Parts: sequence; C-alpha cells; structure tokens
Amino acid sequence: MTKLKVGIVQQSIAGSDKEKNWQSTAQSIEELASEGCECILLQELHSNLYFCQTEDVNQFNLAEPIPGNATAYFGKLAKALNIVLVTSLFEKRAQGLYHNTAVVFDRTEEIAGIYRKMHIPDDPGFYEKFYFTPGDLGFTPIQTSIGKLGVLICWDQWFPEAARLMCMAGAEILLYPTAIGWDPDDNREEQKRQQVAWETIQRSHAIANSVYVMVANRTGFEASPCPIGPGIEFWGHSFIAGPQGEVIAMASDINEQTLLAEIDLAKSEDIQRIWPYFRDRRIDAYHDISKRWRD
Repeated sequence: MTKLKVGIVQQSIAGSDKEKNWQSTAQSIEELASEGCECILLQELHSNLYFCQTEDVNQFNLAEPIPGNATAYFGKLAKALNIVLVTSLFEKRAQGLYHNTAVVFDRTEEIAGIYRKMHIPDDPGFYEKFYFTPGDLGFTPIQTSIGKLGVLICWDQWFPEAARLMCMAGAEILLYPTAIGWDPDDNREEQKRQQVAWETIQRSHAIANSVYVMVANRTGFEASPCPIGPGIEFWGHSFIAGPQGEVIAMASDINEQTLLAEIDLAKSEDIQRIWPYFRDRRIDAYHDISKRWRD
C-alpha cells in the first residue's frame, strides 16, 4: 500500500495550562483520525506558549524528560487511534542540558524514535540558543509502519543540506514542526516576502528530493513576556506539498485548522525516474560544502 491519508494540526496556543493545550490538540487529532488519517503532524512546542521570546531561566521549568508526562499522553492517543503521530516538546535531557525535540509514535505507546533540532536560531524574539543545545542525533529518518519519516524542526527547514541528508538516508516524507511568525513592526510587504520565502524554500526541498513535505505551523498572536516586546504573530499557512513542489493543501494564516490530504508514496519514485537528481549529483566535486565558507 502506497496511498495514505496524512494530516496536520494548526493551533493557536492561548495559555500556559499544558494539559488544557494537550486536550485541545487531542480533539483535533481525533477529528483527523475519524476521517481515516494515518499520520498526523503537530506544530513545534505545541504544549506551551512560545517561551523563547525572552531569555528567562525560569522557563526551563517547562522542560520534561523523555519518557515523561507528554510522551505518555500522546503515546496513549497514538495507540487508541491507531495512528502515526509526530509530536514536539521541550526536552530535559539532564540538569542544564535541554533540547527542542520531536517524538514519533507508531500506533503504540512506545516511542518509535526522536529527533533533536540541529539548527538553533538566535534572533530578536527567537532566543533559542539560550534554551536549546543543538541536536546530536544527526539526520536519521525514523522507521514507521507507513515508511521512513524525515523529521526536522523549524529553523532546520531553511537548510537544503538537512533535507538532502535525510533523503539520502531514505526519508520518504519530510516533516517540519514549526513555530514561525512576523515581527508586528515589519510592514505588510516585508511580512509577505518572509512568508513566501518560507513556503518556497520548503517546496524546493520537495522538488530537489522528489518527496512529500508536511509543515505544521502555529497561528495567532502571542504577546512577549517582556512589557516592551512586540510579540509574535504566527503566520500559520501549514501545508502539504507533493514531490514536484505542488501544494496539495494549505491552511489559512489566522485560523486554527486541520489539514487532510491523500498522498501516494509511489509517485516519488515515478518522479525520480524522470528527474534523476540523485543519479546526476557530482559527489566528486562537493567537498567544499562541509566548510563554513569557501575562501
């Protein structure tokens, strides 16, 4: 079987009650599962408000171990609904060691695999280097009953190297839990340019690797904990793209929404036969790609 239904949950996070946020997420997951969805992707750090707008040591209290309460909750849901579920959490690996981590469940309560975010941003309103240690698991797909999932997280989505390495390791779908939005001080033209660039780079990963791409972004405005901070307007636009970059489904910018689409993994091989990028790669000439800069 190569055809399957996949889904995305796009949410706004209204408060700091983690369990209430989980219940809201679970309701959307259940709705998708009732429509026959077999693989569901959640957005980045969906348990909490986006706490990285400021640097605050007290926010480390939000982190939790793996396994922990979050993995127990979503593992039970994956088993009960018989789905592949891709979740995201703030991982406490050890005292003073934290990661931004995706956790995948494959129709059971057991963890099928995890991915720790490799590229960590440090920009106004996105102070993630303060909180997250870069991942150390590399770009390794997670084997599931529906195939190999190449899970990457947010800032990773801007790097073609990450997508390529995942696909070279056999990823059949690229999945990006995301939390990205506009600085409200930017004008509408600049905001649109940013959003279009974000969509374009990820669709290009689909094209360059002949795979499906799923992107789950949050939506809604989240005020900064700092009284003078501008806050972030998360721009939504979660989407599913096909192996030629075609948009199969896309959410709005402002509404909570679920996306559901049927995909055919056999199409990827059909496209690869016509557009054999992997065959024609000049691996003998790419050694400089591992340098920081080509001087």
